[in-house]
Amino acid sequence: MLMRMSTLFLRTLREDPVEAEVASHKLLVRAGYVRRAAPGIYTWLPLGLKVLRKIEGIVREEMDAAGAQEVHFPALLPREPYEATNRWSDYGDGIFKLKDRKGADYLLAPTHEEMFTLLVKDLYSSYKDLPLSIYQIQTKYRDEARPRAGILRGREFTMKDSYSFDVDDAGLEKSYELHREAYVRIFARLGLDFVIVSAMSGAMGGSRSEEFLHPTAIGEDTFVRSPGGYAANVEAVTTLAPAPIPFEGLPAAHVEDTPDTPTIETLVAVSNERHPRADRPWTAADTLKNVIVVLKHPDGTREPLAIGVPGDREVDAKRLEAALSPAEVEPFEAADFAKHPALVKGYIGPGVLGSENASGIRYLVDPRVVDGTAWVTGADAPGRHVYDLVAGRDFTPDGFVEAAEVKEGDPAPDGSGPLELARGIEIGHIFALGRRFAQALDLKVLDENGKQVVVTMGSYGIGVTRAMACVAEGNHDDKGLVWPRALAPADVHVVATGKDAAVFETAERIAAELQAQGVEVLYDDRPKVSPGVKFKDAELIGVPTVLVVGKGLAEGTVELKDRRSGDSEQVPVAEAVNRVTAVVRG
Repeated sequence: MLMRMSTLFLRTLREDPVEAEVASHKLLVRAGYVRRAAPGIYTWLPLGLKVLRKIEGIVREEMDAAGAQEVHFPALLPREPYEATNRWSDYGDGIFKLKDRKGADYLLAPTHEEMFTLLVKDLYSSYKDLPLSIYQIQTKYRDEARPRAGILRGREFTMKDSYSFDVDDAGLEKSYELHREAYVRIFARLGLDFVIVSAMSGAMGGSRSEEFLHPTAIGEDTFVRSPGGYAANVEAVTTLAPAPIPFEGLPAAHVEDTPDTPTIETLVAVSNERHPRADRPWTAADTLKNVIVVLKHPDGTREPLAIGVPGDREVDAKRLEAALSPAEVEPFEAADFAKHPALVKGYIGPGVLGSENASGIRYLVDPRVVDGTAWVTGADAPGRHVYDLVAGRDFTPDGFVEAAEVKEGDPAPDGSGPLELARGIEIGHIFALGRRFAQALDLKVLDENGKQVVVTMGSYGIGVTRAMACVAEGNHDDKGLVWPRALAPADVHVVATGKDAAVFETAERIAAELQAQGVEVLYDDRPKVSPGVKFKDAELIGVPTVLVVGKGLAEGTVELKDRRSGDSEQVPVAEAVNRVTAVVRG
């Protein structure tokens, strides 16, 4: 059936949506691909669905080629499987929960590990049934605190999630690599630039995790890479800790007056003015900053926690949250200080920190705070700081945590050179889950010796709607979208301009013949719309090839335009179908 603009369910907009911040959001709404229904929730219109289905088709082809089989689960799921894996509570406020009329608890699926596991448990019982990889393309629901950027970060979205099931770790490694290779092919076919980075497993758990990131300045994820090939999500970067320093010969700790120094900057200035060093000036790197936060655990309990980092670095909230997952990190408020009078705001030091000290607050420090390192830090009294406080001699933390910000030029953990920071959008994530879900849900098979063994699993996700937004981000100009041919809602946009009946008759015939040749056509047959409006709509919608039937018809030609380059040529009417077909098929 020919897609006609006169009957297509479409209204283009000339102005950007008020709430839109990024190009993909603005253009997908303006060009009539999606419409906002609620914060983070979008209605898909005919053109949007056509692009989305083409992305899904590429994903399906590559997953099938990798040996995976498609299934489909409900989005409305019972509480019990998620209780068994503790994720009913671990997800906290991040999921949508509801009750049926009988009072039974359900959730809208944020992900489906439990359901995949139980399905395999229901049907398979022998090592002979494995390996197995199954996948679905399904709607997911997450109660994002800050949905933004249109379909880039929504509360309802489409995801491809697949799961591998193997009898041992060697099998898992093979399944993991098959998925990894399939993802490389998928994103290449989508025309997306991507970087594969090491990542934290977080609440998913498992021994190995990698993200596929699309590099872009609007990305919410920070990642690093080195000249030698190291690449990691910033949350997964580990710190190269210095070697411990012997205590012998180090000066004793001493407390000094440092009035009006609640910040690192003021502390450094006063230290250099009142307590100068003989060898060099004090810097922020000589100070130990102690930050107090509150951990909200999945069971609802709240725990104050102290984090110690070198004063020349901030605490990175994402790194801290990743390190402490599934607990959530909240600010330590004035009311919390009132409950802990030993803490002097702006002058907190290790003297009162630690589970065995006055405050009873657990104290975790940056890996750089090794035994023998000396610090300037709070003396737990207003306007007072302690100098030459030596870790391991004068204070002992409860442990270490990767929470300090990663800076440009920091050494790569593998020694491959200085780190470069970049921004990206997560478009895929693969996990070697191991046996966490299988153990919790008792998924076992009989091995070759007739002994029951717990199955080992992998989990692999692609954000399908997010991938579409990333394609739009990378394929537009100041006039509108410019879709890659493989994903465009049509192969050619035929535009009939003017009022001459011969123009519309010729355009109709060309469109029909192209359709008969298997070329997808979007035909602008609107009779009372000006050429200027039609051209602007064609530029906004972004079909890669545009065929204009108009004033050139008097000379027996039509105009063939390349939307990306802007190049155009006059083509004889008799050759138009063959010429367009050749362009479309490359």
